[in-house]
Amino acid sequence: MAAVWVGAAALVAAGWRGRRSPHRLMRGAALWTLKDVPHYSRQCLMVSRSLCSARCDSNEKTFDKILIANRGEIACRVIKTCKKMGIKTVAIHSDVDASSVHVKMADEAVCVGPAPTSKSYLNMDAIMEAIKKTGAQAVHPGYGFLSENREFAKCLAEEDVIFIGPDTHAIQAMGDKIESKLLAKKAKVNTIPGFDGVVKDADEAVRIAREIGYPVMIKASAGGGGKGMRIAWDDEETRDGFRFSSQEAASSFGDDRLLIEKFIDNPRHIEIQVLGDKHGNALWLNERECSIQRRNQKVVEEAPSIFLDSETRRAMGEQAVALAKAVKYSSAGTVEFLVDSKKNFYFLEMNTRLQVEHPVTECITGLDLVQEMIRVAKGYPLRHKQADIPINGWAVECRVYAEDPYKSFGLPSIGRLSQYQEPIHLPGVRVDSGIQPGSDISIYYDPMISKLITYGSDRTEALKRMEDALDNYVIRGVTHNIALLREVIINSRFIKGDINTKFLSDVYPDGFKGHKLTENERNQLLAIASSLFVASQLRAQRFLEHENSRVPIIKPQVATWELSIKLHDEVHAVVASNSGPTFSVEVDGSKLNVTSTWNLASPLLSVNIDGTERTIQCLSREAGGTMSIQFLGTVVEEKEPIEREKKSTVDESGSPGRGERRG
Repeated sequence: MAAVWVGAAALVAAGWRGRRSPHRLMRGAALWTLKDVPHYSRQCLMVSRSLCSARCDSNEKTFDKILIANRGEIACRVIKTCKKMGIKTVAIHSDVDASSVHVKMADEAVCVGPAPTSKSYLNMDAIMEAIKKTGAQAVHPGYGFLSENREFAKCLAEEDVIFIGPDTHAIQAMGDKIESKLLAKKAKVNTIPGFDGVVKDADEAVRIAREIGYPVMIKASAGGGGKGMRIAWDDEETRDGFRFSSQEAASSFGDDRLLIEKFIDNPRHIEIQVLGDKHGNALWLNERECSIQRRNQKVVEEAPSIFLDSETRRAMGEQAVALAKAVKYSSAGTVEFLVDSKKNFYFLEMNTRLQVEHPVTECITGLDLVQEMIRVAKGYPLRHKQADIPINGWAVECRVYAEDPYKSFGLPSIGRLSQYQEPIHLPGVRVDSGIQPGSDISIYYDPMISKLITYGSDRTEALKRMEDALDNYVIRGVTHNIALLREVIINSRFIKGDINTKFLSDVYPDGFKGHKLTENERNQLLAIASSLFVASQLRAQRFLEHENSRVPIIKPQVATWELSIKLHDEVHAVVASNSGPTFSVEVDGSKLNVTSTWNLASPLLSVNIDGTERTIQCLSREAGGTMSIQFLGTVVEEKEPIEREKKSTVDESGSPGRGERRG
């Protein structure tokens, strides 16, 4: 964080409140760019016309009504596809979610309990009652909550309700890390060297770790999301890791069983999307690079991976399909691998559900994975062959969270969205969200705000569009992680593809500190801040002239504005003058020309600085000259105003004169 303060002549308070531009107004849920939901794939620039054209077969009868056993952006995402397919939807919600976006989007909604997830979104009895009450024929579980709960799928089957996901045996087999590893070995899938059984105690853990060779990974058999995982580099860490992992596994999953395997140092996390049907067919839909993580949770994903060659991609895809067929997998699922620097890959786990990062796969293949899941659940065979699956273009996804990125790369933040505006006016941008202005980010649920996806003809274009999208994303009322996301995608190591699962800790060993300004960027910021300040004073001056139009007044004519700007505890002398929409600014001996429409009522401001286009956000501006600006993703705000000097007076004839007084 940095401090900026501007002091100048004519300190007139000019009221400012951020307003949404009419073309960016939210109407209900802002999920995808296009209003025409059935053709949402154009969001990804119609990446595969042949696949897209096969999407809406009106002769295929699936379900009349589907209940979505989830909330937030994934519930909205499923509802969008259901509407496209002509299927009515039922939303479930907790009492605090009664006015949420997914509830408004659905055709019906049923409250299933109070805010805590154990009493609402994990309350199987209440959800089963909602299914009976509404007559839903099928349930889409989204991800998280009950999406990989075998008992829930079994309860649905007993009531002749279709679970839009794999069969219970596949959920059971792949949900247990020990059993899944044994099945993977049997299916000739590369696995990480390790102990295949359940570790009994700390002494046995040490013995196994020595046999495998340090470092080792201790992890919960029934785990996921990074919970119940510890890396051990020696006997003492193995004993501690066994104790802490078993405790965390028991509290998180109700299952304290652990396994131990070789820890692959500096790996990439690359996963293969698979799709199977009930007729023995299965496809791999290319890979997703998911190596940018914090606390074993993904932050930035992309498809395809810059690291894989076609031979490795095919080998990973074929092994993923072999595993899917081995468990008779029938739905969308993901086989996750760790990949070392020599492109050796090892099975990590299989997620028997839709993944958070599925949109990047949709962008490069043209498939709607939710629709494919619904078709498969109804019993239809897959419509495509492996040779039909393309890689067209490049897609990047950033997980936008209500988090403070300056604390452990993201600790949850709560609050109400006082202002919210998605960058869906930009080309190649897709936003999957379940919120709107006024939505609350509460302590009860995951603090994800949205998934921001950009698509381009190649990686360079996709990343540039992501940079622009992050700059144009307006989020007020909660702390967010946009600064971190932007720094990751412009980092030289990331751009080169030199990444692994330790990327964040390697690049920011002392924690994330925000964007470090170059000298040129610093001068640009100073020029923008001074231009903003002068523009606000000129607007206030015109306002006062209008208010007092019946009384002749002497019009002040300021030739130059001599300003003092405090940034990073350093005071800079700035001289600014303007001609129409262009300001000429001298900063520490450098001259810059800053041009903009200077629409001070908009939360977004596009400026041109000597040919360089920047989008900034003026978060606040006070009468005393202090202001807070989001520049290059990082918020730069005033800390301690200093006394400033102003130079600009007017002689009695109204002509500019010279003089000075203390501010």
